[in-house]
Amino acid sequence: MNDDKQFSDVLSLPSHYFSKRKRFVFKRFFDILFSISVFILAAPLLLSIILLIRLSSPGKAIYHQMRVGRAGVPFRCYKFRTMYADADARLADILDKDPIKRQEWEANHKLKNDPRITPLGRFLRRSSLDEIPQFWNVIRGDLSVVGPRPVVQEEIDKHFGNRSNKIFSIRPGITGLWQISGRSDTCYSKRIALDEEYVNKRTGLMDLKIILLTIPRMISTKGAY
Repeated sequence: MNDDKQFSDVLSLPSHYFSKRKRFVFKRFFDILFSISVFILAAPLLLSIILLIRLSSPGKAIYHQMRVGRAGVPFRCYKFRTMYADADARLADILDKDPIKRQEWEANHKLKNDPRITPLGRFLRRSSLDEIPQFWNVIRGDLSVVGPRPVVQEEIDKHFGNRSNKIFSIRPGITGLWQISGRSDTCYSKRIALDEEYVNKRTGLMDLKIILLTIPRMISTKGAY
């Protein structure tokens, strides 16, 4: 009787459920395959970056920060370290002494000329090479290759409001609409609007276009800091 009921429940599901499920499975398969390929092809580059980070400033080569993932679940987001080891103390000192910097930080959670960033870290950020370790997050299932920006809880509390439920109904991504639309030069409200637009309109073709457009944005470094 229970088996009959389960079969009946499946039959009663709308047809778009199956197409949605198929897209989800394909996207996950693509994410894993793409991420493994990146690690294999970029292995020499990754080892070189790790060595250069260790030689250029004290501290670990890989840095992690807690970010908010799908359904509001927190996860450790990995990056190459681009800041000095005492970056948190430096930030507190900067925000305490410079009201203009504090205003910039509160508006964007970024500083355009951030003194916490090492010279090598500045290059890694401008080229987006600092984000390569996030492909491990993709393999783990924390991130997707394409999706909304992974942010910290403080940003959600301050900026997102009731839009956070829709935006974080899917996995955040390493790249997305905001990265190909000006990156850090985009105002915060526009970033949120782009994330919401992606959730509403996302397709496999859109993901492919975003990935292809991300490459020239990385080369140009415009809007990255």
